[in-house]
Amino acid sequence: MLTLYNSLTQKKEVFQAQTPPIVRMYVCGITAYDDAHIGHARAAVVFDTLRRYLEQKGYQVQHVQNFTDIDDKIIARAKQEGIQEAQLATLFISRYLEDMASLNVNPAHQYPKATDHVSDMVSLIQTLMDKGVAYAAKGDILFAIDQFPDYGKLSKKVLEDLVDFHRVERGDHKKNPLDFVLWKQAKSGEPSWDSPFGKGRPGWHIECSAMVFKTLGLSIDIHGGGQDLIFPHHENEIAQSEACSHQPFARYWVHNGFVTVQHEKMSKSLKNFWTIRDVLQQFHGQILRFFLLKSHYRMPINFSFDGLKEAQQAFFRLQHTFKVVSQEAPHSQSEFESVYQRFLQALDDDLNTPEAIGILFDMNKLIHKTQSGLRYLKTMMDLLGLCVLQETASPMPEALFNLIKERQLAKKDKQYAKADELRQQLFTKYHVTLEDGKEDILVMSADQHWRVFLQDLY
Repeated sequence: MLTLYNSLTQKKEVFQAQTPPIVRMYVCGITAYDDAHIGHARAAVVFDTLRRYLEQKGYQVQHVQNFTDIDDKIIARAKQEGIQEAQLATLFISRYLEDMASLNVNPAHQYPKATDHVSDMVSLIQTLMDKGVAYAAKGDILFAIDQFPDYGKLSKKVLEDLVDFHRVERGDHKKNPLDFVLWKQAKSGEPSWDSPFGKGRPGWHIECSAMVFKTLGLSIDIHGGGQDLIFPHHENEIAQSEACSHQPFARYWVHNGFVTVQHEKMSKSLKNFWTIRDVLQQFHGQILRFFLLKSHYRMPINFSFDGLKEAQQAFFRLQHTFKVVSQEAPHSQSEFESVYQRFLQALDDDLNTPEAIGILFDMNKLIHKTQSGLRYLKTMMDLLGLCVLQETASPMPEALFNLIKERQLAKKDKQYAKADELRQQLFTKYHVTLEDGKEDILVMSADQHWRVFLQDLY
């Protein structure tokens, strides 16, 4: 049975869908003002893997992920670029979807955009005002947290601590510093919409509640996102949603951990900020996905290019298996079934992908030993979103081939220091890494994959 850590109860719980076999899952998406970074990649890979596993267990997952396509950052970036906000958002949504395809992330079933649901947000805000939990102040509409007694139940923070230790939108028109904006009064030169409260645009938090209600209903099974969204975003979603519906907004709150660089928070100001596209210039998307799955989704993960190189070497070993084991030889399946069941048990335990990957390599060893069982390995890889890569049809560049040949000759002559130096040069100059086999070398770059036979190098 699948257990998931529920951030709301702060414990692992057996997963049970409200209306099986349907699972309603909403995952917070990007604010489309820039290219997605590796933190976004981690969230996408985590919830794609969860979806794959739920589907393997027979559930029909209704997966919705929003796009914030109007926001202060979008407005500022569009002004900087001299284009319309909609044009900017469309560009970065398109680029995000391309990045997801590179990571083998299945498309969500719906991608609602904030600007397509403003009328739904207006209706929800009006309901909150009618119920007396929202109020008008200086042209804005704000949610009154004092009118929602359970405020803070997700983050488990005392309200006074939330004011002191978290960034909140302050303003002298708020009754409580933690009251949050549902509707912002229109500003000159900014996009705005008509509403009963006057011209303006919705606040960030209200969009997710409105889009969940519209696409999935008043109460869903799983709400996901990064840990940074627990407060204030998800806390505010719970307050406004449950104040409206008087139902649990989501039964399981699932949050993935942070991505750090050299154990520091990723930040442009620290110059340790990497977009998905930065990484894909040097590594295949499957390598980034594999790297992200090597850590448990709730734990912080320290990103480094050395870590990616190690992940690539490990991933190569899986790829190599499909080259050297050519067919399914007759063999007892009980041994394979035992390993496979251990793999499923690891995923059942709060999606424990590090343990599952360890068992994946146990299966890999067994296959090499028996020259059988490839279908098990492929099934396990599929559940993690890992692919069997096909060799590149285009020929390898001659200069790259010659450098690989020079390295192999250095190894043959036991000039190991030179061989290591040439291997590093291959990565630095051509962004390729190598996996040495008995008869061949696998060569992988960010978007190409070759197999070089040793007999062709001598």
